[in-house]
Amino acid sequence: MTDSAQTLPVPEAVGKLYDRLTLTALRDGTFNPNIHIGFWDTPDSKATLEEAVDRLTDVLIERLLVDETDHVLDVGCGVGGPGLRVVESTGARLTGISISEEQVKTANRLAEEAGRADRAVFQRADAMQLPFEDASFDAVIALESIIHMPDRETVLTEVARVLRPGGRLVLTDVFERAPQKVPRHPSIDKFCRNFMVTLADVDGYVAMLHRSGLRLRGLLDITEHTQQRTFQELSRPVEGADRHEALGQTNLPDLFQPSDMLGVDEFGCILVAAVRP
Repeated sequence: MTDSAQTLPVPEAVGKLYDRLTLTALRDGTFNPNIHIGFWDTPDSKATLEEAVDRLTDVLIERLLVDETDHVLDVGCGVGGPGLRVVESTGARLTGISISEEQVKTANRLAEEAGRADRAVFQRADAMQLPFEDASFDAVIALESIIHMPDRETVLTEVARVLRPGGRLVLTDVFERAPQKVPRHPSIDKFCRNFMVTLADVDGYVAMLHRSGLRLRGLLDITEHTQQRTFQELSRPVEGADRHEALGQTNLPDLFQPSDMLGVDEFGCILVAAVRP
């Protein structure tokens, strides 16, 4: 369930946040083409965070069911890492969108450097108002991006509109696992404030998809494969990282640190697959 008191993200503010995060990472040497959580297949997996991040992208790609004849939309494409992996893995053509101008610039540069600019194009756009014609895409991927959007149902309705009949959507989302605590763990609230995130209502997800014009094909709780191990890995010191500046944070005690989430098992992640009938 969600907390009705959650502060809804403002797209322009999210864009500016990721502009700062991108520029800071490029400047201080911490840049990574992937900025999402990792996926470890087993609790004793020896995979590094970098390998696990690619693994989560692959888990979503496996469910997209696309090949070189398809056109994929990457909603909330970040700096292009996952989208380029879709192209490299499947041969599909990809259009990525982000509300962050700096992310789009960086993603297009990476596509050029990888020799994929003919198959992967990134542009600035708001997922709440997709600038594409109806039935333009064969599949949509939204990796850890819908968490930043003020109205999930509006985004999903737009996704259904631009998908061709039979087209698939695969996404990840965050939620509060049962048993939910009252009040909610302060580290979850701190994370949501710092990164402009809201939690999904898992109990209402199927109905929300249905209202949006989509039909569920699978909803998996992947928390045990993702969250705690990711925060453990991110808790390791990173030389040169200046998250205070990137987040525009002046109230330092309120600055989220990955270690804040250690042991917070109720912060969950779901993997959702849906289709436009």
